[in-house]
Amino acid sequence: MYKRYLKNQIKKSLNEGLVVIIYGARQVGKTTLVKDIMTDYKTPLYVNADEITERTRLQNKDAKELKGYFGDADIIVVDESQRIENIGLTAKIIYDTYPEVKILLTGSSSIELASKIKEPLTGRSREYILYPLSVDEIAFTNQNKINAINRALIYGSYPGIWNMSFSRAKETLRLLATNYIYRDAFALQTIYDDTVMYNLLQLLAFQLGNEVSYNEIANTLQISRDTAMRYIDLLEKARIIYRLRQYRRNERSLIGKLRKIYFYDLGIRNGLIDNFNELQIRNDKGALWENFCLNERQKAQQRTQKYTKQFYWRNRSKQEIDLIEESSGSIKAYEFKFSANKTVKLPKSFEKLYPNTKLQVINAENFIPLLQKEYPLKSM
Repeated sequence: MYKRYLKNQIKKSLNEGLVVIIYGARQVGKTTLVKDIMTDYKTPLYVNADEITERTRLQNKDAKELKGYFGDADIIVVDESQRIENIGLTAKIIYDTYPEVKILLTGSSSIELASKIKEPLTGRSREYILYPLSVDEIAFTNQNKINAINRALIYGSYPGIWNMSFSRAKETLRLLATNYIYRDAFALQTIYDDTVMYNLLQLLAFQLGNEVSYNEIANTLQISRDTAMRYIDLLEKARIIYRLRQYRRNERSLIGKLRKIYFYDLGIRNGLIDNFNELQIRNDKGALWENFCLNERQKAQQRTQKYTKQFYWRNRSKQEIDLIEESSGSIKAYEFKFSANKTVKLPKSFEKLYPNTKLQVINAENFIPLLQKEYPLKSM
């Protein structure tokens, strides 16, 4: 079992008397994490809402009936809680009537769960995203972290995948990429076309690291632009992909602009295009490295709770900066180059617009020390 940095933040929120909701895709380690948290309590109750008999015990019950079910439990953990009708109202009843009881909910279908808890738990809850494993969670020594990086670029960072043989990992990722997305990612009432959604994901996987045009996607898939935007929005809410916006000081100028799209897990991305070749023979190594660095920075920001707004920058001459991070009005620029031999300078047009901005090039050799410097490791 891998220790997760998110554990301490979750425990802190529970101790503050908040209902904790953990979002994350299947296989990302939610069940393992919550069961680890349960060991810190005397009388925990675990409810697997995938089981019909389990979820009916929490559906549409009053305070007395709920007490009769959970008894003297000091924490109630409901796994895959989006499957329980009115789970938000149930959690509110327990929260209001039995404040001494801790409540922890998880959900793979973040769209469905969010719709069920938004109103009942307003002001009573704290939400967290559980990402795939970070390099710091996988390995403790810097040498092992370097080895972990090379594997993560090909097979991703799902906990269950990490200890598999390469052949078994490939087969599992192919199945996850083609099956789990449609089964678990969306609310049951979400209407979409399986074939179009899969073709869209493949198209996005091939365009990794490039600007994405909604019009171009619509034309390629023979769907409307609105449908393309809706499907991409669904995939983002389901924590399968995420978008990076162009950087402009004038926020209104961003409306309708192009976006870059990345995957939360590179194993899923590589499974979609069925490419698990080694790095030295891949022509997408740069895009994989860019996606990996962005993912790890998001995990590090969550770990240290030092958040920034993230963008990319590109001008009409197609000069580009991979990442712009903005915090408290100041900005930093980053370029991701796998090879340490590549030198990069800020485009003069960018320097003119944003003087005194420093550019940091992140490569495979300096990645670990730079990340540890910006986001110092904390004990788990």
